[in-house]
Amino acid sequence: MTSTPLLRDLIASTALDLGPQAPTLCDPWRVRDLMAHLVVRESRPDVLPGIGLDVGPLRRHTDQVQDRVAGRRDLPQLAEAVRRGPARWWPTSVGAVDDLVNVPELAVHLEDMVRAQPDWEPTRLPEEVQRALWTSLRRSGRMLYGRAPVGVVVVAEGHGRASLRRPPGRAGTVVLRGTPLELTLHAFGRDAVARVEATGEDADLAALDRHRRSV
Repeated sequence: MTSTPLLRDLIASTALDLGPQAPTLCDPWRVRDLMAHLVVRESRPDVLPGIGLDVGPLRRHTDQVQDRVAGRRDLPQLAEAVRRGPARWWPTSVGAVDDLVNVPELAVHLEDMVRAQPDWEPTRLPEEVQRALWTSLRRSGRMLYGRAPVGVVVVAEGHGRASLRRPPGRAGTVVLRGTPLELTLHAFGRDAVARVEATGEDADLAALDRHRRSV
């Protein structure tokens, strides 16, 4: 079994436990909105430009489609669609492609729900999912930190060490330590909830804190 079906099950069951109006870190989205987002990104090719590009008309079209889906389907229907995954004609219906594209997406959105709740605790992910997140981070992290004002090195105990950004100019390097899940959350801009230990010079730490990444 690949990692993505495990995450699909987790995100569907978590959404149902929390309920449709529970908050998420993707404010103003509620759980129902976030689940609608996950459904349309794997069923409506016409919304993908509005997800990837911050262009007014494209973004408005994506929002309108997502709002219609959230309004027409109840949470159990949305959760089942996420759990089931895309149709066979969709590229991510292939297990290896599904893992490559969706492991970080689903893990981050799972924690967007979990960590928006009072007294949250990190989800305890199976080790195979942590391994998949580490593999993904070593690839996508170079893009996510590609414009960082400092060098970035990530360290995950039991998984390894990876340099994601060489220090530009005279800047120093920040070393981030945590589990693959926590490091992935940091890379995707969830700094406020990512349980990551950052070490480096004060100026470099402050510069990385100010750096905005993908959300």
